[in-house]
Amino acid sequence: MTAITHRLAPPELPSYIGAADGSDPLFTAVTFILILVLMGVVVLYFKLHSIPEHLAQKHNNTQTQLIMVLAVLALFTHNHLFWVAALVLALIKIPDFISPINSIASSLRSMSATSPESAVDTSNADEKEQ
Repeated sequence: MTAITHRLAPPELPSYIGAADGSDPLFTAVTFILILVLMGVVVLYFKLHSIPEHLAQKHNNTQTQLIMVLAVLALFTHNHLFWVAALVLALIKIPDFISPINSIASSLRSMSATSPESAVDTSNADEKEQ
């Protein structure tokens, strides 16, 4: 069976016009391009939302878990304030106050364990007075 063209149709049709069998090369090409562009946009969106997490891990921040939670909240709630807060926390170095306090506490513990004569035994003092 031969393809019969209309008598008013030009003899050479452009390649983007669909054939009589229903194939449409332009639609197929646009569909594949659109899928690839959408996948690229989604990857870019996820990379953008993970910037605070990567910064926190690179700088070894103490509040890394808080930054990760804020980034995930921003991703699922579309609230950009969470993402900005995570980015600010990732960029600002908050001083570590816990380590010096723990060091002081462990030093006091070791000092009190090495000098038992300085500790007052209240139970013996009460027995001697009676």
